[in-house]
Amino acid sequence: MTTISTDDATILVVDDERDVADLYAFRLEEHYTVRTAYGGQEALDAFDSDIDVILLDRRMPGLTGDEVLQRVREADADVRVVMVTAIDPDVDIVDMDFDDYLCKPIGKETLLEAVEHQLTAREYGETVQELFRATSKVGVLEAEKSAEELEESAEYQELTQRIEELRAEQSELIEELDDFEAAFNAIDRAPKEPMQ
Repeated sequence: MTTISTDDATILVVDDERDVADLYAFRLEEHYTVRTAYGGQEALDAFDSDIDVILLDRRMPGLTGDEVLQRVREADADVRVVMVTAIDPDVDIVDMDFDDYLCKPIGKETLLEAVEHQLTAREYGETVQELFRATSKVGVLEAEKSAEELEESAEYQELTQRIEELRAEQSELIEELDDFEAAFNAIDRAPKEPMQ
């Protein structure tokens, strides 16, 4: 697996709860350059090509995290977006163009690992990145939904089928990626940690 230096990585933390945003920034700034925004519009104002990863709250007054995500994707920027939210995920996340989804509360290690994994994932091609996004969504849904709910969800079934297709397309990389993918999914499936 490619090892990259994260010394120059810039992270944008977006949350309308200032205490939460400042806590995340504090946890990250030892390792990365960190910018903080306390709302959707402020996030867009702070966003530029230097940003590598956005930690984005979904539920914000005014411009929501979902809307910020859409604007960022429309800008066609090479940035990884992690939704960081207290909103329990539903199958609507299948069609959302984020790279990972973390449910609050989030402990320090989970936060740091999520950012590290996004910085690593961007070193791979688009097919592998799509595989990471899809497995992240499956992991979140499996952690939050019952087996019966998932069995009845066409969106979930289509997503798992897409994962099989992507794995088949990238079969020569799968052995190398298995350890990374397992670690990547472990973040989403881990029990929620208390705030530290």
